[in-house]
Amino acid sequence: FPLFLQVTCNCFTISNGEMQDVGVGLYPSMSLLNHSCDPNCVIVFEGYQLLLRSVREIQIGEELTISYIESLMPTSERQKQLMRQYCFVCDCLLCRNQEKDAEKLAGEEHAWKEVKDAVNEVRSPKSKEEWEQVLARCQNLLSSNMGRLPDTNIYQLKMLDCAMDACINLESWEEALYYGSKTLGPYSLYYPGFHPLRAVQLMRVGKLQYSQDMFPQALETLKQASTAYNIMKVTHGTDHSLMQALMEIKEQCEAIIRAQ
Repeated sequence: FPLFLQVTCNCFTISNGEMQDVGVGLYPSMSLLNHSCDPNCVIVFEGYQLLLRSVREIQIGEELTISYIESLMPTSERQKQLMRQYCFVCDCLLCRNQEKDAEKLAGEEHAWKEVKDAVNEVRSPKSKEEWEQVLARCQNLLSSNMGRLPDTNIYQLKMLDCAMDACINLESWEEALYYGSKTLGPYSLYYPGFHPLRAVQLMRVGKLQYSQDMFPQALETLKQASTAYNIMKVTHGTDHSLMQALMEIKEQCEAIIRAQ
């Protein structure tokens, strides 16, 4: 039992190129890294290889930190999860200032609590019918909460992400682009600078624009200031497979625009 607890506390969630969870693994040297809700490093994977990447300039002698949990949660939720899973209280600056909590929980409380419950009920749909049910639930809640919840509310944002994923799995590209485009502002707010989640979201929206023959818009999404292209050069490295896929679609957009 103690060994099981040690593994649970020190393992890393392995994610694919689009930062979706695919498994867990033990990386002893990386387990030495301490937590911060506002870390200066992130972990990305190339297959099973773990890569530690900086997300901002690090001073000489500054400790390298990562976030053990999803940083999008409000302070109280982060503190509860850290205590439950890792048995410590975080006193980082983000927690002391409760920064961005007001934006994360903006809107009518009873509305976002309903959305929160709905998001938590989604359990990895596999069939077309299950994805259709998820999309219908998302559409109903997003429609009923229009004007009651801003897109910056984290549960509304998760609902938009869920609707986008459902549309992609159902090959409803135009509708997926609609939901994805609404997430870019909140992603920029909560994942500033060189954060891979923002990079991946920009790339997903850019690919959807490309699929709709919106080549100038796709190119702009992929290479605007602090876009996926610049972010992923830092967080993933130029040799990462996702970086190469990004470069390929960017070059295709440029070629099509030149030919028009």
